[in-house]
Amino acid sequence: MKTIDPSKLSTADFHSYMLGSVAPRPIAFASTVDKDGKVNLSPYSFFNAFSSNPPVLIFSPSRRVRDNTTKHTLENIEEVAEVVINIVNYDIVEQMSLSSTEYDKGVNEFVKAGLTEVPSEKVKPPRVGESPAAFECKVKEVINLGTEGGAGNLIVCEIVLAHFKEGIFDQAGKINPYKLDAVARMGGNWYCRAQGESLFEIPKPLREKGIGIDQMPEAIKNSEVLTGNHLGRLGNVAKLPEKQEVNEYGNSQLMLEFKKRFSQDKNSMQYHLHEQARNLLDEGKVMEAWKVLLQDV
Repeated sequence: MKTIDPSKLSTADFHSYMLGSVAPRPIAFASTVDKDGKVNLSPYSFFNAFSSNPPVLIFSPSRRVRDNTTKHTLENIEEVAEVVINIVNYDIVEQMSLSSTEYDKGVNEFVKAGLTEVPSEKVKPPRVGESPAAFECKVKEVINLGTEGGAGNLIVCEIVLAHFKEGIFDQAGKINPYKLDAVARMGGNWYCRAQGESLFEIPKPLREKGIGIDQMPEAIKNSEVLTGNHLGRLGNVAKLPEKQEVNEYGNSQLMLEFKKRFSQDKNSMQYHLHEQARNLLDEGKVMEAWKVLLQDV
């Protein structure tokens, strides 16, 4: 384990370690205007959602490390306390990156990046027409975290109106992550695309409390086959199958074959039962996996 004290390292070096590991980070593609109405568009990966009632997003334009100057986004917000936070998907990721160029104040990054300005309805800054989702926000507060290079400035934004492209919804009216095709920031020049095999589902913990890994038989907890993820899935059940269910499952053809094949080798029996349970867990068949595992208990 490599241990690092931030105070013993340069800000730039620790920044690299921190952002390389705190990842992936969603991107706030923030559009703002100054007091004269000049538009700025810039991406920030110090960003996330922090409240639903009221709906609040927070992002942070940090002071530049090299010369301790501030970003045009922060300066604009100090003049006009409004912002539109546009979500970045794969279709516009290169244009988003281009917009992060440090153009002179007053240069419109919408124009430089070839993106479409769409008038907002409740705030002055425009939104990005190509973005799959955009949030018109009033700035509630700006929290300065320091005065030196690298210090963040938390922009606390309350959403007053939201826009979503129709194409990102599924048949149930929920946002489909495959259709959203969101992009997130990693360290250095790296990005992450939420698409394909990168996406997976995990059942939320039940309203009833899961039994937890601590309540499992030792042979299962210390399995050579099951990973921590498998154990976490097993521990999410509210209760184990009834003994009668386990016994009935034990009379299935597959289990009878297991018992016959490994009748003289308990260790092999346990190993292959755990393998079968692992396969079932990977298919999402949690209770069936438990019935397999409990054959050996």
